[in-house]
Amino acid sequence: MHNLGHTRSVNRRDHLLLTPDTFVRAALPGMQNGVAIVHVSPAVGAAFTQYTAELDPGGTLGPTPTQRFVYVLSGAVDLATDTSFHSLAPGGYAYVPADLTHTVTAQGATRLAVIEKTYQPAAGMGVAAPHLLVGAEADIASTALMGDPGLQVRSLLPDQPAFDFAVNTMTYQPGASLSRVEIHVMEHGLLMLEGGGIYRLGEAWYPVTAGDFIWMAPFCPQWFGALGKHPAKYLIYKDWNRHPLG
Repeated sequence: MHNLGHTRSVNRRDHLLLTPDTFVRAALPGMQNGVAIVHVSPAVGAAFTQYTAELDPGGTLGPTPTQRFVYVLSGAVDLATDTSFHSLAPGGYAYVPADLTHTVTAQGATRLAVIEKTYQPAAGMGVAAPHLLVGAEADIASTALMGDPGLQVRSLLPDQPAFDFAVNTMTYQPGASLSRVEIHVMEHGLLMLEGGGIYRLGEAWYPVTAGDFIWMAPFCPQWFGALGKHPAKYLIYKDWNRHPLG
């Protein structure tokens, strides 16, 4: 009876919590030998799209008219452009600008977190759009959020005006939490990678665990605390470096 219709997933005005039992898989246009779980898109009011791509060996992502960020969850991929070739293992990632023709091909069974967003130029700042960037999370220095050693942040994209969004990983030791409820102009896409805890979204409190996805609209009250005996970790997106008026 499929748990008699029960799920932890919720859809509210200013947030989504999507749990794996409700994921729907379908190929996106141009995708070969793979499927996508679209977690959030402009259809719900977001200014970006985020999905998990599940690729069979040799599977590829389809083309996109926008800038793209790819983070390898498991498996490995080859990223090829007209002038470069890169192999990405788990924790590897790439930022691909909108005008760069490229392919992303799975070496074996692979899962990717993919973020796509129309680029917003930095008006009046004379800043060019960023170029291709390839990196590995393990090579990024970890910093304590607001001096709390139990909450470590790795910034995967440079904090430079050229980039109109940021992607970080955040790791909480058991019992660690955000120091306050945050309410801000940025929206978030968040994929739980490890562990779990309690998330406050709006006026509700939700248990969350690895595999869950959360979307937070601008000005959604938000707070997280890690529970359990193992660290909690998530990958989080936010729009960044742009005036609210666009």
